[in-house]
Amino acid sequence: MLLKTTPLKAFAIVCLVGYTLSIATGADAVAAEQPTVTFKKIPLAVSPNEGCAVADIDRDGKLDVIAGRNWFAAPDFAARPLRNIEEFGEDYLKNNGDHVYDVNGDGWVDVISGDWHGEEIFWYENPGKVGLTKGLRWKPHLLKKTRSRNEAYFLQDLDGDDVPEIVVDCWETEAPLVAWKLIPSEEGPTLEQHVLGNNGCGHGMAFGDVNGDGHDDILTLVGWYEHPGSDPLSKEWKHHASWNRPHGSCPFLVVDLTGDGRNDVIWGNGHDYGLYWLEQLNTGEDDTAWKEHLIDRSYSQTHCLHWADIDGDGAGELITGKRVRGHAGRDPGGVEPECLYYYEWDQASQKFDRHLISAGEGIGTGMQIRTADLNDDGQLDIAVSGKSGTWVLLNRGVEKSPAAGK
Repeated sequence: MLLKTTPLKAFAIVCLVGYTLSIATGADAVAAEQPTVTFKKIPLAVSPNEGCAVADIDRDGKLDVIAGRNWFAAPDFAARPLRNIEEFGEDYLKNNGDHVYDVNGDGWVDVISGDWHGEEIFWYENPGKVGLTKGLRWKPHLLKKTRSRNEAYFLQDLDGDDVPEIVVDCWETEAPLVAWKLIPSEEGPTLEQHVLGNNGCGHGMAFGDVNGDGHDDILTLVGWYEHPGSDPLSKEWKHHASWNRPHGSCPFLVVDLTGDGRNDVIWGNGHDYGLYWLEQLNTGEDDTAWKEHLIDRSYSQTHCLHWADIDGDGAGELITGKRVRGHAGRDPGGVEPECLYYYEWDQASQKFDRHLISAGEGIGTGMQIRTADLNDDGQLDIAVSGKSGTWVLLNRGVEKSPAAGK
């Protein structure tokens, strides 16, 4: 069951570098001069690629960035070839995400990827020290034809064996919820299908413990699927039709914002305006009820959400921004300028404060946002790819505004 708050008035948009914006409900937003994180912004590539990942590709102890056709070697993030990717449509690459895992167990991190319209999931074999030094492209291997419309993939260890399953977020609402288990075979690594539920899927997916039983559930556009507790790949997951929402973020997030011990949900509309959080209410019953709160609706296409402690205060922040030219620019606000923000949760007011990372500089979002300490300074940095380019944003730490320093 989903309860909505009273419709909210539109609010003014204030974009100030080094400042925050308090996202207010029912009134104009108020600019708040507070400490905020600043970043050194490094452009890596200009292409319509929208996937990225972070891993130590060449085993030199430094984290590199993977993004579509290339990997970018630390510490200077110089471009190195990885694979060929075809273009399609007006401004797309056939790549809806980059995922890193040592598929063949040889000690070198490989890349798993697919695309929106193709049914295939491939893995790309890291050529190792000699091949990387030569600049060789990585050998592609077909894992499986999934026979589904794949909006996104997620690597998630569902059965606790330390080997991630590939969970498919199919944009077709009536599609089953499917996970693919990575298994060895004489012909090489392949995937084994497991249908977890038949009550629908749809655009948008998240993972987290909804009912407090200690197991991560799977949340979709049409509600959430309850982890069965044991043998999760052989048992049907109970479906809870708690909501039916349009075009959710991939991923959206499961976080206990209110501190009441019940996980809440942070949800963006991936192809329209609107960023929300859903408060999980105390029903005292076997099912769940939710109250919707607006976070921000000043820009559209929050297609990807990420949660990380970007300011080093011990609490996580929401990182998201605008994807541009979704559906070739036909979405509402589809060609408006890209932007990227982090949102700090204020426990006292039960609201988010918005901090500007970038606006109008070519830094937006695509299918994935990654955080890691890329320069070994103890602070989380950001890697992000979108149709406006691939970027590394090195965290410079919290900078106090004049007002905050008084």
